[in-house]
Amino acid sequence: MVASMIFAPISAKPWNSTAAACFRPDPVAPFRRRIIAGSNYPSPLSTTAFFPLQHSAAHQINNLRLSHRFPLSLKASSSSSVGTTEYLEEPTTNVKFPTSLNVPGCSSSSLSLLGTGYREKVFAIIGVKVYAAGLYVDQSIFTILTACKDQSAADIEANSSLFTSIFLDASEKALRIVLVRDVDGKTFWDALDEAISPRIKAPAEADKPALAKLRATFENRPLNKGTVLFLTWLGPSKMHVCVEGDTSSGADATIESMNVAAALFDVFFGDSPVSPSLKMSVATGLAVGHK
Repeated sequence: MVASMIFAPISAKPWNSTAAACFRPDPVAPFRRRIIAGSNYPSPLSTTAFFPLQHSAAHQINNLRLSHRFPLSLKASSSSSVGTTEYLEEPTTNVKFPTSLNVPGCSSSSLSLLGTGYREKVFAIIGVKVYAAGLYVDQSIFTILTACKDQSAADIEANSSLFTSIFLDASEKALRIVLVRDVDGKTFWDALDEAISPRIKAPAEADKPALAKLRATFENRPLNKGTVLFLTWLGPSKMHVCVEGDTSSGADATIESMNVAAALFDVFFGDSPVSPSLKMSVATGLAVGHK
C-alpha cells in the first residue's frame, strides 16, 4: 500500500464541496516568486523572457482565466541584494525550487523551471504528501511548441500530443523531485516499477537492463526526507538518474531505453499523471511563456 501511494495516479471522483477546499491542487500557485539573499545563483527571471515578471506580463497573467477551478494569481517579491537566488515555492509542501540551475549530467549550461507540483495520496479525508517536483527545460522548447501558442493552460494540459512533442524533442529536460517524507529505497523502487511496467506496451531488448539499473539505483538506499532526485531526459531514448542531485556532479545511472524513458515521462505528464498539480503548472508555464 505504501508503495502504490507514491506513484499511483489519483483516481477521478466527483468533487465534494467541503473536501475540494482541502484537497484541490493549486497548480498556478507555484508562480509565487521568492528571493533568497546571499547565494551565487543567477537571476534569470530578471534577465530573460522565460518568466518575464515585469508589470505588463504580470497584468497579462492576472487577466488569464483558466476555469473556475484554477483561478490564477501572481504574487511577486523582489530584492536589490547582489548575488541572490530566485526561486519558486511549491505552496502545498513549501519546497523551494531555483528558477534556473545546472542539472547533473546535462550539457546545457542551465535549465529553467517551467512548473512545480506535489504528489499526495488521500486516504479517507487524510492527505499524505510524498514529494514535490519541478520540471526544468531548455528555453528552446518554446521555439518548437508553436501549437500551444495562444492556447489556455487548460487546453494545453489536455493536449496529449503536445506533451508527446515535449518528450520527443531532443532538448534536455529534467524533473527535480524533493522527498517530503522518509521512504526506503525498496518501497520507492516498487512504486516506480508498478507505475512504469503497465506503460510499456511492447517490451524491447533494452528495457530489461534499463529497469535493472533503476532498481539497483534505488533499492538498497534510504531516501530520507529532503533527498533530491533528478530524472533527466537527455533525449527520447537516454536518461540520467541522480540521487542527492543537489550535491552530486554526475549520474548514478544512465538509462538507454526509449520505452523506459517514455514510460517515466508518461508517469508525470501522460493522461493519468501521478501529480495533476505538476502537469497543470507546467501547462500554465507554457501558456504564460507564449504570451
